[in-house]
Amino acid sequence: MDVTIFGGSEPKDGEPAYVEAYRLGQWLAQAGHRVFTGGYIGTMEAASRGANEAGGQAVGVTCDEIERFRPVGPNPWVTEERRFATLRERLMFLVEAGDAAFALPGGIGTLAEVSMTWNQMQTGAIRRAPLILIGPGWQAAFDVFLERHAAYVRAEHAALLSFAPDVDAGIRLFQQAVDSRQ
Repeated sequence: MDVTIFGGSEPKDGEPAYVEAYRLGQWLAQAGHRVFTGGYIGTMEAASRGANEAGGQAVGVTCDEIERFRPVGPNPWVTEERRFATLRERLMFLVEAGDAAFALPGGIGTLAEVSMTWNQMQTGAIRRAPLILIGPGWQAAFDVFLERHAAYVRAEHAALLSFAPDVDAGIRLFQQAVDSRQ
């Protein structure tokens, strides 16, 4: 399967968030999945590194607009680069590329990726697939959102999101979803 990992650019090598992303990329590669990330630093680097060092494929999805915004190139663990001119094209590719997606903690960009993936599944623009949000921040944010906007979000659409407190729990949710498809 192709699995997209969303997450922030802030984590540094050795920090807990970096280690978690590395472990996720490593596990996915060891399980035979191809890992797609935004291709740059932080979570994207860690997941790419984990996949690469486990002998798997790490696809980095990059774009010219990001490199003008932040002078950074693809991380050295990317085994294949998919480059786009705009952030919008990059976002849509990441949303559409995966047979499943994980979201690790992140900022505005990660929130946009989660929201777009969720919306595209909700409207049927892409097929419904596991969308696993890892970390207590996601659970807290969406609990408030879903509570305050219950009149606008159907239960069946809220159910498109899965929450896990950590990577190990996220992997278990992913494996359950894969097993239920077979």
